[in-house]
Amino acid sequence: MLTYSEILPKKVIVMDGAPYEVLDAHIFRMQQRKPVNQTKLKNLITGKIAETTFHQADKAEEADLQKKEAKYLYTNRGEWWFCEPAVPSNRFKITEEMIGGAGKFLKQNAPIELLVFDEKIIGVKLPIKVELKVTEAPPAVRGDTARGGSKQVTLENGATLNVPFFINEGDTLRINTETGEYVERV
Repeated sequence: MLTYSEILPKKVIVMDGAPYEVLDAHIFRMQQRKPVNQTKLKNLITGKIAETTFHQADKAEEADLQKKEAKYLYTNRGEWWFCEPAVPSNRFKITEEMIGGAGKFLKQNAPIELLVFDEKIIGVKLPIKVELKVTEAPPAVRGDTARGGSKQVTLENGATLNVPFFINEGDTLRINTETGEYVERV
């Protein structure tokens, strides 16, 4: 059990039977009152954000989240299929809402981490940076910097990305999955 002062950012607590990640916490004291902890919590199942105040007498249970390894296989009609690394025949699917926009940068056999709460998958943690090969890149036109000096290329998994002019077909790029932006050429 966590006391009101131990409910800090990056911790995961259980409220109303659901896991909540603490996004922000601020402990303060108003005049002659007892101190309180004002928090901003994100429900890990629904994704909704709520503001909650914890008083000195309040306690919260820390959520028991397990992390489970998985391997990405393929995407079909909005369903993302994965398998366990040790048992490839044990396949399961995850909805597109749970993967989010970063899923377009996954390539086959990429390792990911699943967040499990009460034997149910509640979230997916993708690698922060991935390396993908450029399959299509239009040639750079000399002096064409009016648009800020970038062009759109197609990656090996079919995703498109804006990159600088010097990127050519066959280059391997490092991409940040959180922002969806080009980081560097490998």
